[in-house]
Amino acid sequence: KASPLAKSIAREGGVDLSLVTATGPHGRILASDVTEAMEKGTAVAGAGAGGAGAGGAAASSLPAGVPGQDFTEVPHTNVRKVIAARLLESKTTVPHYYLSVDLTLDKLMALRETLNGKAAKDKEGKPAYKLSVNDFVIKACALSLKEHPEVNSSWMDTFIRRYNYVDVSVAVSTPNGLITPIVADADLKGLVAISTEVKQLAAKARDGKLLPHEFQGGTFSVSNLGMMGVTGFSAIINPPQSCILAVGATEERVVPKKDGTFGVSSVVRMTLSCDHRTVDGAVGAQFLQSLRKYIEDPTSMLL
Repeated sequence: KASPLAKSIAREGGVDLSLVTATGPHGRILASDVTEAMEKGTAVAGAGAGGAGAGGAAASSLPAGVPGQDFTEVPHTNVRKVIAARLLESKTTVPHYYLSVDLTLDKLMALRETLNGKAAKDKEGKPAYKLSVNDFVIKACALSLKEHPEVNSSWMDTFIRRYNYVDVSVAVSTPNGLITPIVADADLKGLVAISTEVKQLAAKARDGKLLPHEFQGGTFSVSNLGMMGVTGFSAIINPPQSCILAVGATEERVVPKKDGTFGVSSVVRMTLSCDHRTVDGAVGAQFLQSLRKYIEDPTSMLL
């Protein structure tokens, strides 16, 4: 027996499920079992005579060359196959919808500067920590998930699973592709602890040294492209999670004030991608209201 995701990944990666060691309940093969087998190369179907013949036929059906065109064909890596299978499954089987909000970061930026200024420095003047906007976002999401457990859930075959813990997956770009290391129990950790852990996990991800429990699982994801100047985007849900938050770049905007005048504020656009099977539109909107509360009044995160 194998889960639908495990079958999909195996099909895309050319994995023989009969050679995969199952770790799931009642001998069920999980997606993590397939990815581990792919990484070890222990269950990849061999390219026998039939396979070679099929490959040769496919190759011979392609034009030898087209005048005026020049290209390089990059073979799929196992990691890229897994990414492709998971994203394709998500976009074709999960009913996505998207909710966007623009949040003011003035108070958050001021608090961040104050807290970073309090960091102890070593002999070389290097601070013990340096909080980023993303650290605040992770903490705000974790606290909002505790207030809205419907968002911290997964759609299963015969039930909805609501998690009693909050593990936030953070998207990290690596030379081999996107990976999402996990900040476990993010709602119980302080900003400095989250910041330190994210930096350590990101470094391990880029070096290919993450352990399976450091990237497999998670109950919610955050993807931030703001540092690359992207103002806003809609991210693809990381199944079996129900939601992912896409964070854009911080912009200076002219905004109206309560006294009728205008001023300049730091504003960021965040877009929540939701699985409509588990998270109704009103629930997603309520989650974003809680997120706004923590982002625009960040001292509430410290209470």
